[in-house]
Amino acid sequence: MEKSDQNVTERRTGAGQGHESDLSVYAWFAENRYPGAHDPAVVAQATGLPPAGVTAAIERLLDTGLLAPAGARQETLRVVSPDSAYFRRAAPVEAEIRRRQDDIARMRSRFDDFSPLFPDSRESGEGIEVIPTLAEVRLLLNRLGEQCTTEVVSCQPGGGARLPEAMSEALVRDRAMLERGVRIRTIYHHTARFNGPSQAYVAAASALGAEYRTTHELAGRIIIMDRETAFLSAAGPELGAVVIREPSTVAYLYEMFELTWGQATPFQESTGREMEAVARELHRTILRLLADGLKDEAIARRLGMSLRTARRHIAEILERLGADSRFQAGVAASRAGLLDT
Repeated sequence: MEKSDQNVTERRTGAGQGHESDLSVYAWFAENRYPGAHDPAVVAQATGLPPAGVTAAIERLLDTGLLAPAGARQETLRVVSPDSAYFRRAAPVEAEIRRRQDDIARMRSRFDDFSPLFPDSRESGEGIEVIPTLAEVRLLLNRLGEQCTTEVVSCQPGGGARLPEAMSEALVRDRAMLERGVRIRTIYHHTARFNGPSQAYVAAASALGAEYRTTHELAGRIIIMDRETAFLSAAGPELGAVVIREPSTVAYLYEMFELTWGQATPFQESTGREMEAVARELHRTILRLLADGLKDEAIARRLGMSLRTARRHIAEILERLGADSRFQAGVAASRAGLLDT
C-alpha cells in the first residue's frame, strides 16, 4: 500500500497514530453516556492523557463518526455504537463497489458477444497469437493464472534477479494457485543460486509447495499452463510474448520442459558443497562454450549471467589453466579431461 493511500485509510478508519488514545477517550464517553459538555481537562484527568491528546482524539472520533454532536448543541457530544458508525461510513463504499461490479459485468457481457466470432485457434489449426507488449502479457498471464486448475511449469532464464516488489506480487499469485491445488514447477539458471532475493523467493514459495530446480543452460523463457497454453518470448524490444494453444506444439514444449527438469538440480538451501559443485559445472560449461568458439556475449546469454560476470569467470578459468588465449584454454582443458561429460 502506498503511504498516501495508507494515510487516507487511517483517516477513514481511525487507525494509525493515536489509535490507543482514541480507544481511551471513546471508553470514557461510553462510560459517561449522557450528553453533556465535555471538558478535555476532565477527560484527560480520567484517562491520564494530556489535554491536547484528548482534543486530537475527539476530533478523530468525530471524523470517523464514533462521536457525534448531541442535537443542535455542538458543544455537547454523544457516543455512537461502532456498528452504526461503520455502516454509515461503509455504505457509500459498498455502493461504489456494487456499481463497479455492475460495470464489469456489462463489459464482460459485451465482449462475450464477440467470442463466437473469433476462431478457436485449437480448431482452426493456427494456434499462435502474438502479444506485443509486456503489459498485455502480464494481464493475460494473470487471467489465465486465475483459471489454472492443474499445473504451471516454466523456464526462467537469467539469474532469477527481479525487483523485490515484483517478487512479492508473484508470491501472492503463486500462493493463490498453490492453495487451489495447482502444481508449480520452475527451472532457473544455476546463477539464481547466487542471487539473494531469488534465494529468499524460492525459499518462501517452496515452503508453500512450489518446486524449483536449476541448470547450467536454458534455451529460452517458456511458461505452460495446464498443458494447454504456452508462452514464449517474442523477438523485439517490447518484451512481448508468443502465445501457443495448438495442442501438438504445446505437448512438444511440455516434453522439452520435462526433459530439462529431469536433468536439473533441485534448488534448495544451498550448502557450501552444492555451491562448489554448481561453480564447477558452470566453469566446465564455459570451457565447452569457449571451445565451441562462442563470444563472451553469447556465453553470458546462454548461462543467464551479466557480461561482466561471464568475463570474470572466463578470466579465472584462463588463469587457473595458465592459458593466454581461449584456444590455449580449450587445449589445456581437453588434455586435462575437463571437457568430458
